[in-house]
Amino acid sequence: MPEELAIKGGPRAVPEGMIKSWPPISDEDKQAVLAVLDSGHLHGTSAPQCVKLQEEWAEYCGVRYCVATNSGTSALHACVAGVGVEPGDEVIMPAFTYWASAAAVLHQNAIPVFVDIEPQSYCIDPNKIEEKITDHTTAIMPVHTHGMVCDMDPINAIAKKHNLRVIEDACQAHGAEYKGRRTGGLSDAAGFSLNRSKNLSGGEGGLVTTNDENVWRMVRLLREFGEDIIQGRDGEYNAQGLGWMYRPHEFISAFVRSQFKRLEHNNAKRRKLAQYLTEQLAQIPGVEGPYTPNYASPCYFSYVVTFRPDQLGIDMEPRGFREAAEKALAAEGVRMRQWQRIPVPAQPVFREKRGYGKGCPWTCRFGRDVEYRSEDYPETLKFLDSHSYLPAVYPPNDMTLMECYVHAFRKVFDNPKAWLES
Repeated sequence: MPEELAIKGGPRAVPEGMIKSWPPISDEDKQAVLAVLDSGHLHGTSAPQCVKLQEEWAEYCGVRYCVATNSGTSALHACVAGVGVEPGDEVIMPAFTYWASAAAVLHQNAIPVFVDIEPQSYCIDPNKIEEKITDHTTAIMPVHTHGMVCDMDPINAIAKKHNLRVIEDACQAHGAEYKGRRTGGLSDAAGFSLNRSKNLSGGEGGLVTTNDENVWRMVRLLREFGEDIIQGRDGEYNAQGLGWMYRPHEFISAFVRSQFKRLEHNNAKRRKLAQYLTEQLAQIPGVEGPYTPNYASPCYFSYVVTFRPDQLGIDMEPRGFREAAEKALAAEGVRMRQWQRIPVPAQPVFREKRGYGKGCPWTCRFGRDVEYRSEDYPETLKFLDSHSYLPAVYPPNDMTLMECYVHAFRKVFDNPKAWLES
């Protein structure tokens, strides 16, 4: 006889207060931040924590250069500008991503052009990129979403064929690998976020990586008002071009460096927890864990769950089935969520072309009419209908919580009629 569901008055599978937040903060982290107060360096791109962070992250990613910024979005914008994207140019990216990827292109007064996702990895589908290339295309921005790595070889091959630059949006992919190579070194430039939620957390902040000296020089100019600030040399207020105030904070650089010491350890824990969940969910009809291509070693920024009514013989649209299941799981203490409910091109900023006054960037240079319609991205729509995220698949949470999660899924999916009829 199935165990009584919490939604029907039974006991919760996940006890109240069991889930712990990210990131785990150690005494070492606290001391690193406090030491900044005694250092005499509270800000600046030549401050010691900033300089060391850049050196350490470049080495980790296997690249020559790293530039720290004040957010993931500013890092992406710096990449877009750094590779030479100009106003009115087009940048190709996936229809499913956090919209900051596209915002970074708009900030350069350039035009995002969207491509549907691949149905298993949920990253940009390389087979659909070439049909979107025009005379105005300058770059491709693959997004390593959820910590899953895009299939970079065909993307880079397309870029080489058409003389395009490639920008990795690696904001969710610290330490993820493609064929044994880490993100950040798989393209012309890459942007990482140091937002509190990310695998490498700083509260807020960003990192740009590149092997291209010209990109590195341009990003450094853009980061600091267009001024050429050189470590060890007196600065001069003399803008070489349009720049922004994207300088990082020294407290954050210190905190990130301390957290960085545990990145590989924490990523290994994420992988272990995720592997256990995927193995267990494979035994529960109606639900599945994420698929991992043979070229990828993801870092599991998000743990993606697929809801499958067909596996239970239930004739129901995936969205309605998912929403009903989420309510039953929430009662068990498993609060699934989505951070994106519509394709990025369906958001008002694109659908209504709310850019820089009078239709820019869409009309301010070439005047090409780019259409944004949800129905052009069927795989993205399917993903949004049938998937959501399992929280807290990261340390300091441990296998005990994962076992409670599996218990909750078993309870709910062993008795679907109880919650589909409620």
